[in-house]
Amino acid sequence: MGSSVIKAVEQPVAGRGVRAWVVLKFGGSSVSAKQRWENIAKLMLERMVTHQVMVVVSALSGVTDALQNLTQTVDAAARREHSQRIAARHRSFAASLGSTEPARLEAQLTRLQALCDDPRAPAKDFAWMAEVLASGELCSSALGAAFLNTLGVAVAWLDARDHLTASLAPSASPWARHLAVNCSVHPSLALAKELAAASPSYITQGFIARGLDGHTAILGRGGSDTSASYFGALLAAERVEIWTDVPGMFTANPRVVPKARLLKRLDYDEAQEIAATGAKVLHPRCLSPVRDVNVPLWIKDTQHPEMDGTVIGPSEAGAAPGIKALSWRKNITLVAMESLGMWQEVGFLADVFASFKRHGLSVDLIGSSETNVTVSLDPSQNLLDPDTLRVLCADLAQVCRVKVIAPCAAVTLVGRGMRRMLDRLGGMFAELGSERVHLLTQASNDLNLTFVVDEAGLEPLVVRLHDALLKAGMLGDPQTDDFGPSWLELGQRERTQLPPWWQTRRDELLALAQTDAPCYVLAREEVAKRAAALRQVKAIDRWHFALKANPNRAVLEILAQAGFGFECVSIGEVQRALEFVPAQRVLYTPNFAAQQEWRAVAALGVQLTVDSVHVLANWTDVLLDREVFLRVDLGEGRGHHDKVKTGGAKSKFGVGTDDLAACKRLAARAGARITGLHAHLGSGILDPNHWLEVGLRLLELAEDFPAVSVLDLGGGLGVPSLPGESALDLAALAQSLNRLKAQAPAFTLWMEPGRYLVAECGVLLARVTQTKHKSGVHFLGIETGMNSLLRPALYDARHETVNLTRLGAACTHRYDVVGPICESGDVLARQIRLPESFEGDVLLIAQAGAYGAVMSSNYNLRAPARELTL
Repeated sequence: MGSSVIKAVEQPVAGRGVRAWVVLKFGGSSVSAKQRWENIAKLMLERMVTHQVMVVVSALSGVTDALQNLTQTVDAAARREHSQRIAARHRSFAASLGSTEPARLEAQLTRLQALCDDPRAPAKDFAWMAEVLASGELCSSALGAAFLNTLGVAVAWLDARDHLTASLAPSASPWARHLAVNCSVHPSLALAKELAAASPSYITQGFIARGLDGHTAILGRGGSDTSASYFGALLAAERVEIWTDVPGMFTANPRVVPKARLLKRLDYDEAQEIAATGAKVLHPRCLSPVRDVNVPLWIKDTQHPEMDGTVIGPSEAGAAPGIKALSWRKNITLVAMESLGMWQEVGFLADVFASFKRHGLSVDLIGSSETNVTVSLDPSQNLLDPDTLRVLCADLAQVCRVKVIAPCAAVTLVGRGMRRMLDRLGGMFAELGSERVHLLTQASNDLNLTFVVDEAGLEPLVVRLHDALLKAGMLGDPQTDDFGPSWLELGQRERTQLPPWWQTRRDELLALAQTDAPCYVLAREEVAKRAAALRQVKAIDRWHFALKANPNRAVLEILAQAGFGFECVSIGEVQRALEFVPAQRVLYTPNFAAQQEWRAVAALGVQLTVDSVHVLANWTDVLLDREVFLRVDLGEGRGHHDKVKTGGAKSKFGVGTDDLAACKRLAARAGARITGLHAHLGSGILDPNHWLEVGLRLLELAEDFPAVSVLDLGGGLGVPSLPGESALDLAALAQSLNRLKAQAPAFTLWMEPGRYLVAECGVLLARVTQTKHKSGVHFLGIETGMNSLLRPALYDARHETVNLTRLGAACTHRYDVVGPICESGDVLARQIRLPESFEGDVLLIAQAGAYGAVMSSNYNLRAPARELTL
């Protein structure tokens, strides 16, 4: 490794003159394996061709925790055992690197052993604890310096304490003055020149500094990021690079929210808010030093150095309002203080906060009313042991009633112009309806909105919140400069994706648009492909196409030939379905249909589905001697929007499980046999295990219905339309349904896909009519709108939209795409990136083959787009 790296990169020569500095920081996982150190060497050598390099390292992974455990151990012998294990870890790693054990490492390990018997240890003296905790970085940097030099990297070891000194903080607690210090640094050209003259690169420690008393002090957990920023400011570096195990900062923690998207660019204030409110990639205190001297900070992936990562720098003038991230912090403690005498009482808050100061506690969030003040305490900034809280509460009880609420979680939206976006957050707030929200605050700098909830159930909640923000278009467009791919997309970046069919038929579509726009265009070949793919899911015995998705006769002909039946919700749909298939392949699943319609449909001989006790109780002659299905509401809804969720207490569909016994009794009285159970929870579902769950629940219910032989799992197979969503995995769906079939071998399984079969087979073409710029918004008008495509207004649906005329051109402008309908809701796409567009250009709106033409109207007496097929 060493020789190949050196041959590939010219070695710099000290004394060539002062070059710009670059600071590189590597965390614990990046310094705990030989290959990782070889990567560090490569990155250093690449930069040393043109820059002076300062490398800042953390302790080996797990070592700081081990040292923390040592400081909490009362018995000296046990402390020595801890120390010996830590020393063995470092010596073993040094051997694996193939380098001799550096004298500096041995000296530090000897010092750690001596600290185990230090007279300050039994009292857990803070200065002693700081010196123990500093051992990790002192050892890792010693190891690294020795190994890098064996690879031919000219690197000198630097003691961070010689250059970083804690700043005076009179109000800081003794704990903070030793274990959570801040430093005040200013650019020093003299130091930059002095260091450059001595060596082309250095390795130093993160996390540690010199205390005001001259002893070792600690910057706090995660302080290595801050150390890198301090050195970046001290050396007036060209940039600071934080190398970690993720590609950058995301719109949420991607390990919890896989749809989270990479944030390619942030300004200092946005990054500060995201880091301070829970993001673990970056320590919140590391932004101030680089912001003060305008040094950019990069976040890069050690395993994928070629990726863009996140760049943090100054804010852009006139930046548009927008949400950048959803972050959260766990283990938050709320202290609620209540008193009828606090309202407008001079000095009450001063007395209250004086108590927190006396006990060395830093308050984070604050909410108040006439009789209550509630504050939050963040454990990352406070020593929240039970004794401290007990004493604090006793102190506060002298002036008010006190209640501690824990454990809680603080969930924060971060972005600029938060107050101007509150009207678009309805979907997100709806997700909070079932949560206990203890506190809600908005920052006066208009950069964040935070709510505190119970910690239990946090992760499912933040996934739902992030989904709601994506659906509302609140997390930017994937083509913007600020947002990159999702975590899911990054995981699939090696996977080859075929272009959509409309790209390969661009010329044909443009020609159609010139004579027929606005128009829907359906590709019959694509419908046939989708149908064939579903037919490969062998566990399903009968497929019914949900005809309401698209009743186009060409579509129905293709699906009938492919062996599909049709699921219909009205007599009109039943009559059309019977043009293509016999009655036994038609399923009637109405909702609140009139008695006259029921009678007419029953006379046609199709399969009837009952979803109301009323039908069973009152229309007995219609059901006499009939085999009927029963649609069951399983108590919950699923789907991409509240308006497509068809289960749960607020849903008008289905019979509740509490009414099943009555349904069984009434069906018998009416002379009907219940031979099938049906459940459909909603649409736009991408989880391949969803229908297994539905089937298993229906299987349980079927135990009380001995005549049931069919389990209808409903439909709702989703099509990805949001950034970061992956397509429904048919192989995984087939595997999941095979499990169901194995558990229900006596039952026939039915399913009813609709949108999945046709959405991506159709597009809407419309020409640009006008452009308009108003109050910072660029509007792009087209010749049709919600009268042709209602889904964006009805469901907040997102459809990929491209300028087909200028397909492939750089997307340089951000537009709201709007139609000519006299409604504020006539917006087909918001803030999407397109090439600069002009009157006459043809826009293509994708995924328009389902719930497009079928939902159109003549509103405003404007004719909607007609439907063509290819």
